[in-house]
Amino acid sequence: MPKTEVILTHNIVGLGGESDQVRVAAGYARNYLFPQRLAIPLTQANKRHTEALKQKRAEREAHEFNTMTELSKGVQKLICVIKVKAGEDGKMFGSVTAGMIADELKHQFDITLEKRKIHLEHPLKTLGEHEIELHLHAEVKSTLKVRVESLTPVTAPAEAAAETKTDEGKKARTEKRGHGKHAETEKVEAAPEEKKPRAVKGEKPVKAKSEKKAKAE
Repeated sequence: MPKTEVILTHNIVGLGGESDQVRVAAGYARNYLFPQRLAIPLTQANKRHTEALKQKRAEREAHEFNTMTELSKGVQKLICVIKVKAGEDGKMFGSVTAGMIADELKHQFDITLEKRKIHLEHPLKTLGEHEIELHLHAEVKSTLKVRVESLTPVTAPAEAAAETKTDEGKKARTEKRGHGKHAETEKVEAAPEEKKPRAVKGEKPVKAKSEKKAKAE
């Protein structure tokens, strides 16, 4: 594919900034860059515009630097909440991407941020709070707190463990009471009958009080 040289008149991500001279596909220049006034052909006449374009670029970059510096201070105080679908055990269905974070920043705080400036090594796949790095400018970095929450109630592990422990404790106490009652029953059943006093040789036998009382009646 034939190439052509152009002078960029605007900043184009991945290609260059104002006044940069770059080689691009001829069709790309003819069908996109030139009609959108993002570049001009590299000619001797157009080279005279280079200084003006450099000044324009310097002003743009200074403005971006100041804007991003202010933004970096603000976003550090924010917590971006993202609701997701998750099971009762807290396991997420899907993940949170840089694009989703960019959308929520716009929705919650009216902050427009390109998703490429949200640095995620991999999508977020767990509930809870995450600290995300933002590459706002070549010289400006910041962090943003992102809290991923479930759309439905989730049983916390500690809560579940406590409930299990409580249930086990109740079961153990119930079993202990059952064993205690069983032991008492066995003790009563095994108790020996009351022996009557033996008569000593030469003495009259001693009758039980209950027998005497019965005769008296």
